[in-house]
Amino acid sequence: MKSISLSFVLLSVLGLSLAAPVAEADADAGLETGVFSRALPTPISAATARTYLSQLTVEAESNSPAYDRDLFVHWITISGSCNTRETVLKRDGTNVVTDTSCAATSGNWVSPYDNVATTLASDLDIDHLVPLKEAWVSGARTWTNAQRQAFANDLTRPQLIAVTDSLNQAKDPAEWMPPLASYRCTYVRAWVQVKQYYNLSVDSAEKTALTNYLAAC
Repeated sequence: MKSISLSFVLLSVLGLSLAAPVAEADADAGLETGVFSRALPTPISAATARTYLSQLTVEAESNSPAYDRDLFVHWITISGSCNTRETVLKRDGTNVVTDTSCAATSGNWVSPYDNVATTLASDLDIDHLVPLKEAWVSGARTWTNAQRQAFANDLTRPQLIAVTDSLNQAKDPAEWMPPLASYRCTYVRAWVQVKQYYNLSVDSAEKTALTNYLAAC
């Protein structure tokens, strides 16, 4: 796999208590405007994703040894008193106010998975787009702890995103897609980019699902 440095995660950040849907962004020509421009780094194009997908190793997942979330140290300090979660909340929100410990006390966020808005940071989870367990069963079980920490806190690839907390779950494109249909192309492009960068495998059902979704992008 490519060399993974912890320095990748040491990046500078970009500087409605009732959840409610908001207007969708313009999906024409693949533009990611409005709420989407405040989310994760823009993924590779659909054409590049299709090329990368064709190059990924296809093999059955393996959970031996058994997945242990504690082996992926996450929410490390990024800058000052701000950890990874707090950095993503500031990046993905607008008018975000933080206290002296960098915890978000107010702001406006829109979850790109379901287009639901909130003013409460507690309504949000920071989703690993490629989940930690998915990474484990597709190759991360052989990594060093330092490599797993870099993956779990990666702010450079389109891997971390603030979403409605009920949508943060173990998932696979063969079994789950964001409820907001207009975001699915972004989601699968990001999924393939992360898998390719970290040299993670895909299983056959996963590859079929990704192929089908990318064909519609």
